Amino acid sequence: MTLSDIERLGAATVDATDALQMDEDTFRAFYDRTARGVWAYLSRMTGDRRLADDLLQETYYRFLRASGSYADDAHRRNYLFRIATNLVHDHRRRPQPERFEAVADHDPPAPDSTGDVAARTARRIDLARAMDRLKPRERDLLWLAYAQGSSHEEIASSLGLKTGSIKGLLFRARRRLAALLTDRGIMPGAEEKEHRGHD
Repeated sequence: MTLSDIERLGAATVDATDALQMDEDTFRAFYDRTARGVWAYLSRMTGDRRLADDLLQETYYRFLRASGSYADDAHRRNYLFRIATNLVHDHRRRPQPERFEAVADHDPPAPDSTGDVAARTARRIDLARAMDRLKPRERDLLWLAYAQGSSHEEIASSLGLKTGSIKGLLFRARRRLAALLTDRGIMPGAEEKEHRGHD
């Protein structure tokens, strides 16, 4: 390494420090409030817990390096989910090598005092399989709306969509998920609902 390389490295470090928009305590508090939700979102969208860990780190790295100004904490959170969504999309576009996954990829369910752990586990697996069969945008919409509790405006901001289109997109995503679950025998089909309505 030459002296000029060291000088450039020092200048880059100063520039990187200037680029940070938050002090350490503010970032730590923001991370503590948001990391679990972002990781759960990434894990659900990718289906890979290890990849979610990597993408979570990259999400916060890019967030810290971004030179944006944020109106409030909600705006900051939406921008964070936008970065995470873009990283998932970028990952899906890359050619993927063939993967071999471990059988026990999910945490074992917590003991249930009501007893029927097997039935709950089967429903969770069926739901996960149905979610995997949805289009990526449908999964993103449903996850942000129901797992994260995001508003239509927040979903639109996170996914780069128009707010007015979210209601219709969510309706179609829910309908498609219900159809997949009905096909798997998880939800009663339309005929059964109609039949029960006449009894």
